[in-house]
Amino acid sequence: MITPTALAPQLLALAIGIAGGVAAFQAGMPLPWMLGPMIANTIAALLRLPIMGPMRLRPLVIPVLGVMLGSGITAEVFGLLGTWAFTLLVLPFFLACAAGISYAVYRKIGQYDPVTAFYAAMPGGLNEMLILGIEAGGNERRIALAHAARVMIIIVFVAVIFGLVMGVSSGGAGAARWIALVEITVWDYAVLGLCALLGAVLGKRLGLPAAPIFGPMILSGIAHVAGWVTVAPPTFFVVAAQITMGTIIGTRFVGATLTEIRRDLGLSAIASVLMLLAAVGFAQAIFLVSDVPLTQAFLAYSPGGLAEMALLALAMDQDPTYVSVMHIIRITLVIAIAPFVFRMARV
Repeated sequence: MITPTALAPQLLALAIGIAGGVAAFQAGMPLPWMLGPMIANTIAALLRLPIMGPMRLRPLVIPVLGVMLGSGITAEVFGLLGTWAFTLLVLPFFLACAAGISYAVYRKIGQYDPVTAFYAAMPGGLNEMLILGIEAGGNERRIALAHAARVMIIIVFVAVIFGLVMGVSSGGAGAARWIALVEITVWDYAVLGLCALLGAVLGKRLGLPAAPIFGPMILSGIAHVAGWVTVAPPTFFVVAAQITMGTIIGTRFVGATLTEIRRDLGLSAIASVLMLLAAVGFAQAIFLVSDVPLTQAFLAYSPGGLAEMALLALAMDQDPTYVSVMHIIRITLVIAIAPFVFRMARV
């Protein structure tokens, strides 16, 4: 049960997030409903405002995002699987390159201890790398700040690169294909809701990677391919998911000192830019060898959070199925291989 004392800081963070999203949207910022809340709450954290991340909302919006991603799965998608083969083939090499670059930054420039540098550098999920890093004896706060900063910086950099370099606009986060709440039927709501609920539960029980998003995505894909439902969730939920995710990312800096934030943001900025440069190189190779567009390959290899990169794909009108599948595989590979590589390196 959430007490009023704990609820107030979360409501304040959401209010700041909504205000930041509206301001970013009015200013024409790329991906406004995520970047606005993220930047606004990061500033609020620096100002020591009494905010707290609405973590209890995350399990609610993530399955909705999974259902949304599944709605893009069609029979035609299966015909594209062959074109994804090269992306999957070179993905481990990119991960090794990105992790090695990031490790060198945290170890040599940041002077982190080997354990903390290793798990701060791994391009996996924040929660998973934090758990593994703590178990290995790493510094919890440094690992958490490193990953929170990486996700935030990569989202900003990718949005800017798409807008300024590649000329791809977010278009107000999907305003061109807005789906109103009243546009879909009761049956559609029932099917999509069951996909979200059952997918999250079954995904967790089956031990699927990124279960809260992957389980609903699979069931939603099945429902759409079978023709049980033909629409995506209303766009209102897309915006709500972005505001929630942006707010949570921004509030991860609560409690950190200005010195810590300045150091970790600086190190993460260096590591993130170098990883993105590597992503551009690998994406270019994928584009030249296969039929995958450069923009999609770049999004697939940009090592942000799974949910955040999927939202970016949606906002930038890229193929969210391709992008989310690659990030699910990326996170799975890192979780599976990182502890083994760490033990081998320590021998």
